[in-house]
Amino acid sequence: MNKNKIIYWATTGIISAMMIFSAYGYFSNPDMKAAFVHLGFPDYFRIELGVLKILGALALILPIVPDKIKSFAYFGFALTFVSAFIAHIASGDPMSVATAPIIFLVILGVSNYYQDEI
Repeated sequence: MNKNKIIYWATTGIISAMMIFSAYGYFSNPDMKAAFVHLGFPDYFRIELGVLKILGALALILPIVPDKIKSFAYFGFALTFVSAFIAHIASGDPMSVATAPIIFLVILGVSNYYQDEI
């Protein structure tokens, strides 16, 4: 396996695992429900976002998924990370909490870049 494939699969694995883990938390952790209330989002949005995170993660890690669908997953995740950053800032959360989505946005960007390289 060459360097580009290793970078692609490592970053894609990190993003997919984080998305699946956070989706699981959305469905099972009462603190996540409270966090959505804190951010001002309705409860149905938590469920919707959890389902879409699972579908997006599967789209990124399954090799049989067409590139056009993967593009939608990358865009959706990028939109999610930017929106999470804005929501945390607008809610007065500490910068340490608000910057986490930006870190994952950079990892997502690396995954997207190397997808085209493999």
